[in-house]
Amino acid sequence: MSPAIYRGETPLRADTCEPVKRAMAEGSIELKGWRHGNYPGREMPPGMLSGLSSVGIWNVRVHQRWGLDWHYNEGIELTYVLRGKVPFSVDGTSHLLRQGQMTITRPWQRHRVGNPHIPPSALIWFILDVGVRRPNQSWKWPGWLLFSEPDIEKLAQLLRQNEQPYYDVGRGIRERFGLLAETLRNDDPDESSTRIAVSINDLLLELLDHLTNRGISQDPALCSGRRTVALFLERLPERCWEPWTLESMAHACGLRRTRFSRHCREIVNSTPLEYLRSCRIETARTELRTNPDLSIIEVAFACGFNSSQYFATVFRDATGLTPSEYRRQHFLNDSKTCRATRRAQVGNRAQNRTPSDERARVSTELGMERGGLPA
Repeated sequence: MSPAIYRGETPLRADTCEPVKRAMAEGSIELKGWRHGNYPGREMPPGMLSGLSSVGIWNVRVHQRWGLDWHYNEGIELTYVLRGKVPFSVDGTSHLLRQGQMTITRPWQRHRVGNPHIPPSALIWFILDVGVRRPNQSWKWPGWLLFSEPDIEKLAQLLRQNEQPYYDVGRGIRERFGLLAETLRNDDPDESSTRIAVSINDLLLELLDHLTNRGISQDPALCSGRRTVALFLERLPERCWEPWTLESMAHACGLRRTRFSRHCREIVNSTPLEYLRSCRIETARTELRTNPDLSIIEVAFACGFNSSQYFATVFRDATGLTPSEYRRQHFLNDSKTCRATRRAQVGNRAQNRTPSDERARVSTELGMERGGLPA
């Protein structure tokens, strides 16, 4: 099972890069790297660079037939293009990363690599678990980072209060990524550990200088409880089938029920349970339209309702129809639409037919009646 991202009743899951692992097994890409957990690369010995979930470099020489679909990571990820171009998307916005460009993603930022496939490229990355899964949590850096307390707090603030995903970087960061790439070619964990730690320390120090000197705009609202609730509600339709309660929803956002409810009303103008019910109803409407083989009770359970009777009651209150009536009406309307479309197509063909077309058709039919063949 992939590692958890959001703590709560049922957490989101991190990507495990299975397409990359298959490509490695097939020999279609070269990859060097170290990992804790389920990422590609050599497994790090226990205690080696705790908090470093993954660090690696791939070298893709030919166009691939795979990509990394939308996913999350359980830490902050820095990715840099050494050579070539790589399509990269974050939270629905896409960018073609070129040589010398870097991305930064946080655990709550959904992202994708490839569009949909990976072109020839050399890409290097590392994922650092700083103990957060939500925007409103405080960051806890690994002990092997050699930063002073003020510097590490400043770096955390710059990364928490700014979610710009794409960067053109200066020579200092480019050189540090190049040194990290050289370090990853060594397969000895004892020799690699110190060098990787030094490289990442240098990289993060260069990043601190880069963000400070560029005057990156900061927004404290990005790491607020309200922002965490907004992200949770945005993704709730995809998880509405889970057995949510007011308590579990508030817990998933790290808030008390009263504060969670207040933010919910501010954002969607509904109480949490009202909004959850509306998400389930919308999901049920989709299931009833697209899955005719599912029974009503199967639809109810698939959308998070505990009984078909309760489902029928709230569905009728929301739509004016029972689930069965809604399904019949949908397929009746679909049938009428198909017939109307067919009549329109026939009518268009009739209107486009010229008198010479009609004379040719009649002549052909008469010839066939007399035993002849069409010319």
